[in-house]
Amino acid sequence: MTHQKIRKAVFPAAGMGTRFLPATKAMPKEMLCLVDKPLIQYGVEEAVAAGCTEIIFVTGRGKSTMEDHFDISPELEASLAAKNKTALLEVARSVSKLAKITYTRQPEPLGLGHAVLMAKELVGDEPFAVLLPDDIVDATTPCMKQMVEAFNEIQSSILGSEVVEGAAIQNYGCLDCTPDPKNPRLLAVKDLVEKPKPQDAPSQNAIIGRYILTPRIFDMLEHITPGAGGELQLTDGIKALLQHEKVYGFVYEGTRHDAGDKQGFLRATVEFALKNKDLGPSFRTWLKSLPL
Repeated sequence: MTHQKIRKAVFPAAGMGTRFLPATKAMPKEMLCLVDKPLIQYGVEEAVAAGCTEIIFVTGRGKSTMEDHFDISPELEASLAAKNKTALLEVARSVSKLAKITYTRQPEPLGLGHAVLMAKELVGDEPFAVLLPDDIVDATTPCMKQMVEAFNEIQSSILGSEVVEGAAIQNYGCLDCTPDPKNPRLLAVKDLVEKPKPQDAPSQNAIIGRYILTPRIFDMLEHITPGAGGELQLTDGIKALLQHEKVYGFVYEGTRHDAGDKQGFLRATVEFALKNKDLGPSFRTWLKSLPL
């Protein structure tokens, strides 16, 4: 078996962000900030920490501010240098140095599977990571790094997974799986069920927005039947992949925040603010003073 490394990470970022209107009317939802950093940057930093050297954004109309964010900013840098604000200058420069970033456009939002398929030419014939910017995972070892370490052992597609109890499972793709006898964090996948009724869910193991996929997924996505609204579902592509090769779930260590949801975004903001070494102590004191 040829040992392949994960060098490329795909970020589907063409969605309209309607759940956050009016904030997202003129600004991409991926640029909403958790404390002092846009959502998309948390994901890019996670991918870089996992060893990815090339980041591929699948974007759409109105996403140019996201592209500008990761580009150099000569005017800003010159202004900060002139004012001798060296710490801020380093912060500004560090963003554009994170990784090689390329962009491809998804002409219309036709599903997550379609977004991933748009990256085919840039990914080429190698396994790759997919990170959904809405899912922010707070972990000691970055979530994707955990998954890459598992991939290095098994060289198979891996789906990030967490246990979701009760009725909430109906909001997720769900794994029909069995734990791997050698590594309980790995789940051998037999089938995937998209948004099952709680009583029909094959397990409590939900799929979250972290994937490592082999390049054969592109063949699957090119041949599956579009679902409702003409959308290509990534889960349908992975189901087709199961007919050809092994797929695993991976129970990561960490806390996930659904920052694509207002409630989840607010909770993430509070937790990240409390962990911030400069803001945390005074913010905690202020929170305690509120008449809750």
